[in-house]
Amino acid sequence: MVEGRSDKVEGGRIRLGMVGGGQGAFIGAVHRLAARMDDQYELVAGALSSNPKRARASAKELGLAPDRSYGSYEEMAKAESQRPDGIEAVAIVTPNHMHAPPAKAFLKAGINVICDKPLTTTVKEAKELVALVKKTGLVFAVTHNYTGYPMVRQARAMVAAGKLGEVRVVQAEYAQDWLTEKAEATANKQAKWRTDPKQSGAGGSIGDIGTHAYNLACFVTGLKLDSLCADLTAFVKGRKLDDNDNILLRWKGGAKGMLWASQVAVGHENGAMLRVYGSKGGLVWRQEEPNHLWFSEFGKPLQLITRAGAGAGPEAGRVTRVPAGHPEGYLEGFANIYTEAARAIRAHRDGKKPDPSVIFPSVEDGLSGMQFIEAAVKSSQKGAVWVKL
Repeated sequence: MVEGRSDKVEGGRIRLGMVGGGQGAFIGAVHRLAARMDDQYELVAGALSSNPKRARASAKELGLAPDRSYGSYEEMAKAESQRPDGIEAVAIVTPNHMHAPPAKAFLKAGINVICDKPLTTTVKEAKELVALVKKTGLVFAVTHNYTGYPMVRQARAMVAAGKLGEVRVVQAEYAQDWLTEKAEATANKQAKWRTDPKQSGAGGSIGDIGTHAYNLACFVTGLKLDSLCADLTAFVKGRKLDDNDNILLRWKGGAKGMLWASQVAVGHENGAMLRVYGSKGGLVWRQEEPNHLWFSEFGKPLQLITRAGAGAGPEAGRVTRVPAGHPEGYLEGFANIYTEAARAIRAHRDGKKPDPSVIFPSVEDGLSGMQFIEAAVKSSQKGAVWVKL
């Protein structure tokens, strides 16, 4: 802990700061809602935009004190680390190229980090963050929010319990259509930075949504990827980064699989899906029907497991908020990551280890995602050859 900072949390909430997420930003509002859903955090400071005027205006809209609205993340990290009521955690919700610099600054200032995905734009930066987290002992969560869904937790528990037998096939996909036309040539701010290599990194759709599909597959199965063969394509003329990805996967232990990520799949809104098949059974989960998990045992009728219904175990129950039949999904998935991180932050503050049931994507998971992106880009550039991670 940085000298002069208080261990106590006013009102029981964790004092939270935010980098990015100001006016015109979609994901900032999502993170703020997620942080407050279980009343675990209180947003008290921010460097909400690289534009000082927009940063101040955004802070005013959110009710932040003027002296805690900062013009840069460097200023914020320094000032907050010296306040007795300074922030205990920071949410980083900037474009990809601005994940690593503020994450380093806040870790060095003794402040826990909750960072949007992908972790960085390079494997080198990701490894530096892993080393810094190990050195500081601080909590670092990456918001792969689909790992927060109750039925994803249920699927993970079933695989770990051997319900599927030996895993043989893992198929992950994430299909959207919002970049079917050249949206980056319009006033669409989200499209502009996501298709710009300087801000997004080497991967387009592979970094934006492909990493979600990959992380989901790893989280549920517990498998580690051995190698991949990728064909990354930019179908829209003039686009600098991929908008459609077809990838073959070889997992350590012998399982095989495929990953498809596309932002030009007309008719798909947010089609994240995972299929896992083993020697005894299979599981299918679709993000657009998040409260349903389909389970098939070989030779037996197909079973539907629902979030709060029969068949769901404690792993799903501990991240479920509302009764059966009530929709629960995207925002709640984010909130579960924030709440799990809050439990870890409180345990760290008290010098304890968090309960083993506390699960959230870590900085190591972020590194794995960057290694996946780098290998996929390398494979595609070499003509879709097999590349080891």
